Amino acid sequence: MIFPKYIKKGDTIGVTATSSGILNELKQKRIKNAIKNFENRGYNVKVTDNVYTSDWRGCSSTGKERGEQFNELVKNKDVSCIFSVAGGDYLMEMLEYVDFESIKNNPKWFQGFSDNTTLIYPIVTKCDVAAVYGCHISDFGMKPWQKPVENALGVLEGTVKKQESFDFYESDRHEYVTGFEGYCNDEKVNWVNGRGEEKIEISGRLVGGCLDVLAFLIGTKYDGTEQFIEKYKDDGIVWVLESFNMEDVVLITHLWQMKEKGYFKNATGFVFGRPLMYNTWIEQPYKDAVMSVLGDLNVPIIFDSDIGHKGPQFSVIMGAKAKVTSKNGKGVLEYA
Repeated sequence: MIFPKYIKKGDTIGVTATSSGILNELKQKRIKNAIKNFENRGYNVKVTDNVYTSDWRGCSSTGKERGEQFNELVKNKDVSCIFSVAGGDYLMEMLEYVDFESIKNNPKWFQGFSDNTTLIYPIVTKCDVAAVYGCHISDFGMKPWQKPVENALGVLEGTVKKQESFDFYESDRHEYVTGFEGYCNDEKVNWVNGRGEEKIEISGRLVGGCLDVLAFLIGTKYDGTEQFIEKYKDDGIVWVLESFNMEDVVLITHLWQMKEKGYFKNATGFVFGRPLMYNTWIEQPYKDAVMSVLGDLNVPIIFDSDIGHKGPQFSVIMGAKAKVTSKNGKGVLEYA
């Protein structure tokens, strides 16, 4: 596994819109403040042309333009890290234009989540380059920075190797009033051990992302799962998964498909984030739906972790070796 160099003051951070662009004035204000915050901390920031543009579907630009602008940042020797500005729905349109060989030859951190799984997953499983499943650039625009944001920068700088679960999280999305809001945490964090275990410890190499996205990547040329889980079978594979908008039938179907493909054969455990939108017509809890598919694998399964759409969230270095611990409703992610 190739790990990009940790970033440091004086480095350049690239910002691009791999999926949705930002037209909303308050969101633009937030991103511009994030850029200012990085500059105040000694970083340079390079923004691509598509960050503040959008078409009628919400895409920042065409797939070709998004791919080309991303490639420019990858090939730019001064850029040490690339942030996505947002998720969306159509990142896959840029994949055919992404220069994956350049990513191997110029490894640098890429960070985003949700639809950005579409890019993170092949970077990790096909290019064998680590990438970060974590907050977008906009979170760095809050005033003042809260601990999760400080941690996120610390992971990229190599100063944070251990992340502990937060006390509270956002139960739903919130509209901005100033553009500088922090996390509107209103629910107590409570990690859940799938079989009621007192304590779970899972070690292995992290891989995964947003299930909504992984579902359509399966079996395409951008899916390197089989080679990844074979190469790192001695480490064990820790699947880190979360969903954006799935009902129970869809969730079960996609997990079944991945299981039948053999993706979980070297799994040492699963860590599920908090689902943003989950629907069921038969009042089947999320945990029960997952356990109906994965329960017979006889590996530990954690639910409601600090990963994904209901922030704040951990910065998960996909491709890294780590240990995840869950006890008494609290959790820890520690890199090896």
